[in-house]
Amino acid sequence: MAIMRSGCEGCTEITCTSSKEVLAQDVAKNVRTAYDRVKARGVAACLFGSGGTCCRHCNMGPCQIIDGVESMIGVCGATADTVASRNFARIVAAGTAAHTDHAREMVRGFIETAKGEGPHQIQDVGKLLSLAKVFDIATEGREVNDIALELGKKALAEFGNQEDTPLSMLKRAPAKRQAIWKKLGIEPRGVDREVVEMMHRTHMGVDQDYENIMLQASRCALADGWGSSMLSTELTDIMFGTPVPRRAIVDLGVLKPDQVNVTVHGHEPLLAEALCIAASEPDILDLAKKAGAKGINLAGVCCTGNEILMRRGIPVAASFVQQEMALATGAIEAMVVDVQCVMQSVAEVAKNFHTDIITTNYRAKMPGAVHIQFDEHEALNSAKRILKHAIANYKKRGAFFIPEKTKLDVVVGFSHETINYMLGGRFRASYRPLNDNIINGRIRGVAAIVGCDNFKLSDDAHEIIVRELLRNNILVLATGCAATSLGRAGLVRPEAVEFCGESLAEVCETVGMPPVLHMGSCVDNSRILIAATEMVREGGLGDDICDLPAIGTAPLWMSEKAVAIGQYFVASGAQVVFQSLPVSGAKKFNKYLVEGLMNQVGAHWNIAEDPMEIARLMIRKIEAKRDALGINKKTERVLFDMAMRRDLGTKTIGDVGCTGPVQP
Repeated sequence: MAIMRSGCEGCTEITCTSSKEVLAQDVAKNVRTAYDRVKARGVAACLFGSGGTCCRHCNMGPCQIIDGVESMIGVCGATADTVASRNFARIVAAGTAAHTDHAREMVRGFIETAKGEGPHQIQDVGKLLSLAKVFDIATEGREVNDIALELGKKALAEFGNQEDTPLSMLKRAPAKRQAIWKKLGIEPRGVDREVVEMMHRTHMGVDQDYENIMLQASRCALADGWGSSMLSTELTDIMFGTPVPRRAIVDLGVLKPDQVNVTVHGHEPLLAEALCIAASEPDILDLAKKAGAKGINLAGVCCTGNEILMRRGIPVAASFVQQEMALATGAIEAMVVDVQCVMQSVAEVAKNFHTDIITTNYRAKMPGAVHIQFDEHEALNSAKRILKHAIANYKKRGAFFIPEKTKLDVVVGFSHETINYMLGGRFRASYRPLNDNIINGRIRGVAAIVGCDNFKLSDDAHEIIVRELLRNNILVLATGCAATSLGRAGLVRPEAVEFCGESLAEVCETVGMPPVLHMGSCVDNSRILIAATEMVREGGLGDDICDLPAIGTAPLWMSEKAVAIGQYFVASGAQVVFQSLPVSGAKKFNKYLVEGLMNQVGAHWNIAEDPMEIARLMIRKIEAKRDALGINKKTERVLFDMAMRRDLGTKTIGDVGCTGPVQP
């Protein structure tokens, strides 16, 4: 239902109760959000841009291409398929570059920690030793920090590798998947190299074959999923601790009326972790009390929020679409931002209040914001400077409104390791119970709900999809702002079994887990790759990711990163569903994405517009995988008599080359 506000005709498709409460207050009467701007534009999106057939790659254009019309190809002769594939590939490259730059900073921070510099220490030694094996690092008899330093240096070298050797993390994938990548020539080498080559090949007059362009797009995306993103997640876990299940809150109501409210927005956890440490330092707490506050209240926004939510249980105030609404409460002293998904409009919204937007990264400055550079070499001091600035704003706070009635708790912290432990315990950690329950049909399959939220569609789309999946006994994995949205809807907690089909509810209640597993930020989608690989290795569900009864969706995707994520899942053998892709103006290329990729990588993109349509498509795909595996067949229960048992004892196992009697 649209929310009506003074001086505004209404913002479309806001369903979140907290958001509607905040925007209905007098304190927010002058705030204009992205919902207002979408409504005010009043014009349809450009058909050429939406269809992917607008080319601006050289200065002979821009060229607007109409597929099949000879007079409407590019000045250079580029067809709709060439232009759309180049544009799509550049989206993949940009998304990969964003994750890569993030990951490089995490690796550099990891190296500083290994050297004993900065406020952090190696937290997960077991994971360090496990990852060291992947990089062929000797560990016997060595100091933890010495191992970590070698790992950090080898990880950093993965970004700039100029040899034709594949990335180290690829060996973690199922053997059959590795063979497919090798056959297609899409094993990523240096992470940066794949981004550069993608940009080169889409330059005017270079690669003009859409299938060949997409091979490199896959290689580039894989460099993200199995390279930079996976490195970032693994090293962050080692440095700050691998997440474990914990209860927390996701809602605008987590702001505190009597504390200095500081929201942390962006994507790089080095800053957020330093702020967490600094906020509990005695000198900072004393300063806050002198200002009249009872303490410092940190709250997350977007994916930085998910990082500290997973590891520290620090609440998330807002997702991407709520960042302006968080400011509209008038209760925030500072919104501290680093990189990615920060809307320029937040500086304009902040002008209505005492709030400062504090930029912290030289890559990402903003007119109207205060810049305090975060120095990873002086992380704690940098964090304290930021908090001192926020504390100074506390006495300036005017009228504010914090919603109180809508707070719902969530249970988060489901890393691959956590799932492994929950299913089998410390000594028998295994994906066997998950596989068995998929095989016996209690769980029909696994669905990943990832990516952004988006002002184009109703903010309850994630909830609609997931409720239908749960009703059909499909376990859900969630990351990023999608996970935050589901948390607001009350679906990321054990009590959400009330929305599940009977058999999924039974499994979740037995294990003690929610039916929607929060697995972290958008960079943490690599956890889902590892979980899928472990399901393959456990056996019984095929020998590659493409065999699994599993599918992913980013229904409200907004960022180029989401397309890079989608492409690395497809290239890894997992089906994905998006609400739209900017390729509809090129018939052959569009068909290649939604059908032709299947012949190469065993998966393809799917497009569905309505949330319920997305859910039902996902269910159909999962059931088709079950059919292909033969696990949908109902077998008659047979009680063996003694003659049948004796006969069984003389059978041979020809399928695996064995010739002896079957052992009891």
